[in-house]
Amino acid sequence: MSLKSRLASIWAIALATTRRPLFREGVRDGVPMAIGIAAWGVVAGVAMAKSDMGVPLAIFMSLLVYAGSAQIAALPLIVADAPMWVVWATTLCVSLRFMAFSFHYRPFFLHLPRGKRLALSYLMGDTNFALFFRRFPEFVPGERYEDYFLGSALTTCGIWQVTIITGIVAGHGIPASWGLGFAGTMALLALTCTQLRDPSTWGAAIVAACAAVAAYALPLKLNIVVAIAAAVAFGALADQVRAVRRRGGP
Repeated sequence: MSLKSRLASIWAIALATTRRPLFREGVRDGVPMAIGIAAWGVVAGVAMAKSDMGVPLAIFMSLLVYAGSAQIAALPLIVADAPMWVVWATTLCVSLRFMAFSFHYRPFFLHLPRGKRLALSYLMGDTNFALFFRRFPEFVPGERYEDYFLGSALTTCGIWQVTIITGIVAGHGIPASWGLGFAGTMALLALTCTQLRDPSTWGAAIVAACAAVAAYALPLKLNIVVAIAAAVAFGALADQVRAVRRRGGP
């Protein structure tokens, strides 16, 4: 098959996907989250621009990583010439939640080929995770879950990439008096609150906040790593307690 035929086939598949009801529902559900995502994207882009990373490298990092929290966590470490293992450990800890996301997604996408699952994993994000499980709290065979996932994920990913690249390109021209840092923090806080749906998640958030404050004096922003480790430990303990209670234990 020639390149032109392959491109035509891919275009036809993409067009057919956009016409499916669940894909369009995912897009509709993703659009209301645009304000928070856009604000945080611009803030992350400005932060990257002012880190003297350079526009091409910053854009490449944004496209490759697609994880705002990991990017923001890594930036001050890179600027401070922190050891590479510290940068890697920090971004790994910040991104551990995606492993948990993947575990929850597994029953819904297990029927798909591995290559497609790997491609979908790139689009995972906090917002579309919350949207997906609000729409599908339980697995029911026969649904085209990937259509809804693609609709919401492509919407949020598109908004994120456009706004973070805008922030990177226009970063030095945006004055600090605009208060984008505060706006971005509030936007991130709003997105975080959408994940607090039960006592376990609330408990993990409170533990993380307390740990971050208690370890604030650590160098290289390592209090973030401490906070993440504390939250993960709390979540693991809460899962074990729930499992024991389901088995009828004390």
